Formats: sequence, structure tokens, C-alpha cells
Amino acid sequence: MQRIFLAISLSLIATVMSAMNPVADPTGQQKKAKGLKIDRVDPTDWYVGMKNPSLQLMVYGKNISSVESVTTDYAGVTVDSIVKLDSPNYLLVYLNLQGAQPGTMTLNFKHQKSSIKCSYQLKAREMGGDKRKGFDISDVLYMLMPDRFAQGAGHNAQLKGLNAYKEDRTKPSLRHGGDLNGIREHLDYFTELGVTALWFTPVLENNSPDTDNGFSTYHGYATTDYYRVDPRFGTNEDYRRLCDEAHAKGLKVVMDMIFNHCGFEHPWVTDMPTKDWFNTPEWLKEDRSKYLQTSYKLTPVVDPYASKVDLKETVEGWFVPSMPDLNQHNPHVMRYLIQNSKWWIETVGIDGIRMDTYPYAYADAMAQWMKELDEEYPNFNTVGETWVTEPAYTAAWQKDSKLSETNSYLKTVMDFSFYDKINRAATEETDGWFAGLNLLYGSFVYDYLYPNPSSVMAFIENHDTDRFLKNGRDTLMLKQAMTLLLTVQRIPQLYYGTEILMNGTKEVTDGNVRKDFPGGFPGDTHNAFTADGRTQAENAMFRWTSRLLHWRQGNETIIRGQQTQFIPYNGIYVIARRWKHNVVLTILNGTTQEAVMPVERYAEVIGQTKRAKDVLTGRFVDLSQNLTLKPRQSLVLDFEKVED
Repeated sequence: MQRIFLAISLSLIATVMSAMNPVADPTGQQKKAKGLKIDRVDPTDWYVGMKNPSLQLMVYGKNISSVESVTTDYAGVTVDSIVKLDSPNYLLVYLNLQGAQPGTMTLNFKHQKSSIKCSYQLKAREMGGDKRKGFDISDVLYMLMPDRFAQGAGHNAQLKGLNAYKEDRTKPSLRHGGDLNGIREHLDYFTELGVTALWFTPVLENNSPDTDNGFSTYHGYATTDYYRVDPRFGTNEDYRRLCDEAHAKGLKVVMDMIFNHCGFEHPWVTDMPTKDWFNTPEWLKEDRSKYLQTSYKLTPVVDPYASKVDLKETVEGWFVPSMPDLNQHNPHVMRYLIQNSKWWIETVGIDGIRMDTYPYAYADAMAQWMKELDEEYPNFNTVGETWVTEPAYTAAWQKDSKLSETNSYLKTVMDFSFYDKINRAATEETDGWFAGLNLLYGSFVYDYLYPNPSSVMAFIENHDTDRFLKNGRDTLMLKQAMTLLLTVQRIPQLYYGTEILMNGTKEVTDGNVRKDFPGGFPGDTHNAFTADGRTQAENAMFRWTSRLLHWRQGNETIIRGQQTQFIPYNGIYVIARRWKHNVVLTILNGTTQEAVMPVERYAEVIGQTKRAKDVLTGRFVDLSQNLTLKPRQSLVLDFEKVED
């Protein structure tokens, strides 16, 4: 996520602080001690049988830190420690659940001669951590923004108890009213298209008020409650139902999380648990001149010559003034975040995590999170946003990289080099040197830097970039980009609406690349969810994309095949994938002129094969003679190699 809120004035920040929303008697069994009250406990419940038996409870309540002890007589549970923080209104209770069974335990908070009794539920896990399988190269992720995709039946456009907001679809930067039920009601669309996993931008509560200059947190990257789905999207139960029904249709769900920062309206901001809960916290309470803006430069994290000031600005600077930067070097902050990720895996059954602004947080703390998550869920997967367009940078963040002194344990990284090169190639002619599709060839050359190239996520656009089509609808280069994306040794990610030619640029506002999906909202006259509702051009692109996606599903050559690439020749770029006797050739004419592909030059992957099927058209291609490709033509040839 890049510079979303830079237009928000600092003067707004002083006016939007709100008090913590109390949760009255979270258990129903609380007995009040004089002057004490428990408003809330995070996590709201927990699961027994974790490899790490430690559990941090963050207890919220006025003067709660004045308790003298916390005890329980629940079998298998011991209280390891209680931690009193700088604010008297928080108490951390660390439990050990090594021998605990599912049930409801009672925690006794002793205060002088009285006590508070609080019930807390320990749940059974639905499955062991090793049974949870994340996304991988066999999947195609479909990224969408819940606010902009579809609105479900019974949607309430104005909910009470939230800071001032409104839904206005005429304003690109305000809420539009999409929700989780809207997504759930269109699950068949995804299966018809042929994607296998859904990545939603964050769904957790973003209780920031709309601003006078027309901004809201519809995008979800300013969390104000880590344990609650934003009520405008639905409930935690709606999220669970969506995941369950997606799984029933063979679709995985990837959850977008943010450990680098939270929203300004989070209770931690008005009442900081500790003086170092945030980076540069003095800006919040004491000195507004102390605000530290991140430089958005990620290179100091890996630069062997980086200055201290550059590194500090990267990892301690705030992303924007409305998103306080969390201090992951505070062990209590990091334990809270680690537990939160596990809680969502167990509670709603997500199949993966996409971590926003990954290198902006402290690398060692994030590695601790990834290592613990990998130990608990060895077959799960997390992808980190690593927005630098050099492969050497991205590769350094992947698990087991020899380019970094610290093992990140991060299995999947985002290939911003691919994104950058394919978008530049769209406007260039492929020559005999470095232009056009040579850029992609030159990027894949550095795959030797990755410990696992098959666990790198590639994309041509997302919610933070211009649409690939910009403001046009020319499909030739789009098809080339999609063809390459879906056949190379990468985990592919699509952005919602590309399959129906949605376009737009960020020139005026990010909202122009986050437009509503046609047909997802009441009153839409254009319904792109159905063939009858799509235009002829939209149907043509949808069918083309769907054909390629369904062919890719379970295709061992694409999932496991060796990759061989050829330097672009005569403007034509060829990549081969080989598995056993099967071969897939991706052939792209990177010029606006007709071009000839000399078949003999590719004999090492074609052998004596005389005929191959073009996946994109269903037609057969004669490989006994040179191929003539139309301008910007794409071919995906699938055949069993005939040996010499």
C-alpha cells in the first residue's frame, strides 16, 4: 500500500482522536471490585493444543493494573506472569496452556480485599496446524476490494456506533458499500472464471471518520480493532461463512494484514499502553514537531552502506500521519500481533496471509513472526509486499536466502520486477538488445537469487498501481501480459475486473483504479457477472481468460515443470515449461509488426514434434515449419515432445 493519505492534513489528526469503545462485561460473569472494571480482553477467546502454549491476554479496563494478582484453578493452565504497563488501564496476563483442555476457565483478578472474576473460553482446534494448506504455484489469486466489489442483500448504508461516514458511489475516495455477503453471493463467478484463491484487501474494523477533503478508510489499511470485522463489511460470523462457502467451492481465502501500523482511532492511540508502543510516540502526546515521515525508501534495510538516519526513516517513520507506526521491537506488541494472525487462521479458516508494507517493519521481529507461524502451520503460506523493482532486493526477503544475514522465514515475496518490466514492455518494441520483452528476459535471468522461484508472486497490476490498460481497452498487450503471468514459474495474482477490461489510472486519485465492479451494486444497469450482461468485448476477454485459467488448474507442467527461456529473437520471446514428456511453449511477438519464429532455433524443447495445440484458441499449429506471428500475437502451445 503506497501513499494513500498524504492529502490528509495534520490538523485533522488532532480532531479525530476518539476514546476507546468499551466492551461491557465481556464474559457475563464479571464481579466488580471497587474502582475496577474489565472492558475487554484480547484475544476474545483462544485455542488449546498450540505448539507454543503461551498465551498473552491484553486486559482493558480503568485502573486494571492496580490488581495485585491473577490466578486460575483451571486444570492445565498456569499464570506465568502479569505485566503492568505505563498506562494503568491495561494489564497483560501471560498464561501457559500446556496441559489445558477445551472449556471455560475463570480468571481471578485480586484487588486488595476484593476481586474480579472473568470467564474465558478455550476452544478445541478444528484441525492440527500441519493440516492447513496455504496457497502455492498451483493457485491463481484474485485480488479484490470488498468495498468496491459487490453489495449483499440487506446491506445497511448507515450503521450506528461508528465515527462519521457515508456511502457515496459518486466519490472515488469515499465508501461505496460493498460487503462480505456481496462477495459470498458471487462465489460462482470466481469458479466460472477459473481462479482458485481470493485475496481481499483488509476486512478488519477501520473506524476512522471521513474527512472534509473526501477521504475515508474504505481500503481497510488503518485497523482500529484487530479482532473485529468492519461492521460495514459484516460480522466475524459473515467472514467465517464466506470462508466456509468458498472452501466448499474449491476456493482459498487470503487475508490482508498490517503489522507496520494501525489506524489513528485505535484505542492504543488515545491511551498508549507503553511509552514505546509506537515509533516516535512523542509526536502523539508531547511535541507535534517530532513527527517522523517514512522516506518510502526500502533499500536502507538491505544496503550494507546504509546510514542510521536513512534506516530509521524507513522502519520507524510513519507511513502517513493518520497511521501510527507500531514498534515491533516492543515484545508485547509483537506477541499481540503474532497471536492475532493465529487467531484468524483458527477462527475463520483463512488459507494464507498477505502482509502489507512488509519491509517497513523491523526485519528481525517479522522473522520471529514468520518462524513461529511456520512452526505451527508448516504448509501455510504468507506473501509479503516488498515494493522494490530489483530481483536482488526481493530475493533477499525470501525464506532461506543467502543474501541476508537474517532468515526472514517468509516463503513468498511479491515480484515487483515482473510488474515493472511487463508494464514498460507494453509501450516498447522488442528489439535485439534491451527493450520490450527483453526486460522480462532480463528479470528472469536473476531467478538464481531466489531460494524458491516457484514461491514468488507475480502480477501485472494491483490496487496501488495504474490498471494495466490505463485508460484504453486494447487487448493485445494485455493478453501477452496475462499469457506470460499464467505460464511462467510464478504464483500469479490477478486484480479484479481485468478479465472484463476494467481500466483507470491514479493520476487524480487512487479511487480511479478501484472502481466498482459492474453489476455488484443495486441500481447497476451493467452487470458483468453474467454473459448476458457483459458487452461483446468484455465477454471475449472473459472467455479468453477463463479458458487459460481452467487449462492451468492442476496442470503439472505449469506447476512443477522446468523453465527454459530464450533470448528474444526477431522480436519474439519464447519460454518453455517441461514436465516429463510434456512441453508448454509460451510464444510472444513483442513487436507491432508481423514476425517470423524460426522453429529450428528451439529444437531443444520441440524435438521432432510436428503439431501442437494452441491453448488460447483451441487450434493446432504446424511445428514442421517456421511460424509467422501477427503483431503482438500470443501463443501457448501444449504438446508431448517427440524425441529425435
